[in-house]
Amino acid sequence: MREAEEAAFARGVEVEALMDQAGAGIARAVRKFFPHPGRCIVYAGKGHNGGDALMAAERLQRAGWKIDIRLAFPEDDCSELTRKKLQTLRTVSQNSSASESRVSPAIVLDGLLGLGAKHLLREPIRAAARQINQLRREQNAFVFAVDLPTGLDSHSGETDPEDCVIADFTVTIGFAKHGLIADAALDFVGRLEVVPLPDLTLGDGAPSELLAAAHSLSSLLPRRKFSAYKNQFGRIGVVAGSKGFVGAALMTAQGALRAGAGLVEVFVSEEVYPIVAAAAPSEAMVKPVRSYRDLLEEKIDIWAVGPGLGKSRASEVLRLIERAEQPMVVDADGLNILAEKIDTLKHCRGPRLVTPHPGEIKRLFDPGRMSRAGTARNFCEQFPVTLLFKGSRTIVAERDRPLSFNTTGNPGMASGGMGDVLTGVCAGLLGRKLSLYDAARLGAWVCGRAAEIAIFISGASEESLLASDVLDHLGDAFNELRKSAI
Repeated sequence: MREAEEAAFARGVEVEALMDQAGAGIARAVRKFFPHPGRCIVYAGKGHNGGDALMAAERLQRAGWKIDIRLAFPEDDCSELTRKKLQTLRTVSQNSSASESRVSPAIVLDGLLGLGAKHLLREPIRAAARQINQLRREQNAFVFAVDLPTGLDSHSGETDPEDCVIADFTVTIGFAKHGLIADAALDFVGRLEVVPLPDLTLGDGAPSELLAAAHSLSSLLPRRKFSAYKNQFGRIGVVAGSKGFVGAALMTAQGALRAGAGLVEVFVSEEVYPIVAAAAPSEAMVKPVRSYRDLLEEKIDIWAVGPGLGKSRASEVLRLIERAEQPMVVDADGLNILAEKIDTLKHCRGPRLVTPHPGEIKRLFDPGRMSRAGTARNFCEQFPVTLLFKGSRTIVAERDRPLSFNTTGNPGMASGGMGDVLTGVCAGLLGRKLSLYDAARLGAWVCGRAAEIAIFISGASEESLLASDVLDHLGDAFNELRKSAI
């Protein structure tokens, strides 16, 4: 980041111009999650990080937010540019018509420390960080960290042992810093949002890590030609569901349909066929199966195998996973079946996207004491597959490709059925000719963003969120992805 800034300054870009771009992006991020004005408490340090936060507050104030400024240092100790932004904000405040009674929602902007600051805090920053956490804990304020949470090291992810700011959202400027995606930083960073700055560019060389964000994914989903027809978007074969678990088959099918699949066929055992056929979406075709071995003869473009499938026909399912020549998403019981003969993944006839959660990956592969990133890299070194390693910061990995970290989602997704929807969405995207790597990255992003829209826009909560809510808002997420390219 420092090198990118210095290169921009050498080209004549002014510091204030970058600050204005950063502040505008932070304000957009706040309004993305909280579209209705409320109260914003700004904790500003004396450096440019504080200036970014004050610039964001000015934008919010113009949009009707009530701003409460709390400086960590005397104003005379602040940088010249930070003092300038503070004065501009005060001028806007004098002319503002924001309602004094409009105090909900309450958010906090953490603009205390920025890039390069030490994670071990000193006064008066420590006291300010403690106040932010108190507001979050006692008044349910949502915390937006500017660039990185105060008390977190941007390189290592280490945190102050007592008072590191716990952010609900971290709005990082320009590029993601490595420390923000460290395992130990997860609960301090929260939801990651990147504010791209047009005047900042990375140096030469391929990155080893990527952050999957709207602006970087939008090009993967071009608009359809006017002459488009269903056979161009894939025939998806869903092999899922069993007695007591028919919902998994239904949600996988709906995920594929909502991700743009041309046709979806659901193959289920004869014993549950009547139930699935009666409950399935009208747009899906449901077919009874005597033996999963017979599915190798079906004219399918993409397979989605495993959700709710059970293990009673493990040998048949394993044969399908190994011998099908088409791309395949393997999840849930498909993974549990593979775990007993994991070397099958080394000689499958077609490309495979495997989508384990942490418990499933331990059954497939012993990660030892490796980090999640290390586990993902090592798994793909051993097996020639694409890995979608689910979790609060989902990782997509493939041999000789950068690790991709997802940015979207929230704790409300910790409930049944979310993985089934994701499997279907990934299969639907594969039907649209995306690579396994890109389908996994895009699938994780849209499912996570749909969950966010359900909570922050449509009134669901972390407790009430259901997988069906994610299905309902996939269209909103896809639309937002396209708008990000404008």
